[in-house]
Amino acid sequence: VCMIDLLGRAGQLDRAEDLINWMPFEPDTVAWTNLLAACRIHGDVERGVRAAENIYEWDPKNAAPYILLSHIYAAAGRW
Repeated sequence: VCMIDLLGRAGQLDRAEDLINWMPFEPDTVAWTNLLAACRIHGDVERGVRAAENIYEWDPKNAAPYILLSHIYAAAGRW
């Protein structure tokens, strides 16, 4: 999870997502939330949607991905 955060902060979102997808275990909401936060920083709407959808599957009552995704859409001018 720390590596996902580091890659995401460095702007290497494709590598961070690849790492999540190739983990030898099922990634949890923390991994996907780290990617979603990095998508917000770097304005990657499509990848942010994928990350949020994975969080929704694990924890549909968690408000954080909805809020982060709304910020991503707002920054991209996609209200």
